[in-house]
Amino acid sequence: MNQKELGELRRRFRPGKSVLSRVYGCYVNGGSHEIISYLDESLGSMPQEEAEKYLSLFKKSLSGSLGKNLIDVVFSTAQVADSDEHRLLSALRLSELKDGEAREAFYQTVINSLDIEGCNYLILLAHDAYDVPRRRKDGETDQDASDEVFSYILCCICPVKNRKIELGYFPGENEFHSCAAGQIVSAPELGFLFPAFDGRAANIYNALFYSQKAGAIHQEFIDAVFHTEPPMSAPEQKEAFESALTGALEEACSLEVIQTLHGRLLEKIEDHRESGDPEPLSLSVGDISGILRDCGVPEERAEAFREQCGMAFGKAVLNPENLIDSKHFDIKTEQAAISIDPEYGYLVETRIIDGRKYLLIPAGEDVELNGLSVSLRAGEPEA
Repeated sequence: MNQKELGELRRRFRPGKSVLSRVYGCYVNGGSHEIISYLDESLGSMPQEEAEKYLSLFKKSLSGSLGKNLIDVVFSTAQVADSDEHRLLSALRLSELKDGEAREAFYQTVINSLDIEGCNYLILLAHDAYDVPRRRKDGETDQDASDEVFSYILCCICPVKNRKIELGYFPGENEFHSCAAGQIVSAPELGFLFPAFDGRAANIYNALFYSQKAGAIHQEFIDAVFHTEPPMSAPEQKEAFESALTGALEEACSLEVIQTLHGRLLEKIEDHRESGDPEPLSLSVGDISGILRDCGVPEERAEAFREQCGMAFGKAVLNPENLIDSKHFDIKTEQAAISIDPEYGYLVETRIIDGRKYLLIPAGEDVELNGLSVSLRAGEPEA
């Protein structure tokens, strides 16, 4: 899926425009792994404010960045042809969640695998049939014409947390009193869309998995529900990339090389954002090896990096946004830490002065020390 297709589905969950008819689910005791209560309600019969809360929860399970919070889960051909996991998801979808036995089987699959920090949680399910508008040659959509109906299910799992007793204002009495404690449904911690919406049509070979935290993708859930190899999370990709750099480049892994590599990748990220391309940015291992060669890294070191990345990532393309921190450029020594806007990372220089190594940063007119504006004076020449 790309960003445009994701946005197209997210717009389905706007208040007043959603066509979801019912919401299903169950409330689970996280400690005992038992179902406390079931949910089977019509959104049309709910108060508007309550229905909008449900829509907001489902919409959040389609939020975040593709490749970080939203990860493609790929089924093998054998799984699609004949497997319990794909058969169950298909039964939920084809029955529009009306198959009670399929819903119960799904609930138990989740409950038996999932542990959200020992707290209670809510499993929510919704079905939608999207009459996909035809896209004209000029790129605009024709709302009155359609060649495809995209039938899909959306699941989100939300922790339920206890609310503390707090003071509240009671207008009738014109006084403040303690408000009773209760339980609040939090934003989804994980969820998924099945099937994926690829090429503005159903792709039953893929699902789109959502994780609120890019570094905690709940591999136990993926294994139980999808029976597929868990994809590498964004932090795991970054760690593997950095390990390949330091392991393969050895002494060639200098500040200048990493500085230039970081800058080149940052340029590609910015260019991609400005282009408005809905497809996620991707580079091959060979592309990054080429950048290293441009930085003066010896051929054998660049090839060693390529081999180590091949072992870590296989033939997968890499998203630069998962490999570097595009919002920070931090340098640490035993004595100091320097944080620079990534846009100006190139300003840092290395020098050897009187036999000692130094990091140099050009200073402008405005300099602050702990928020206090100070002036810089050049050292007085020795007598």
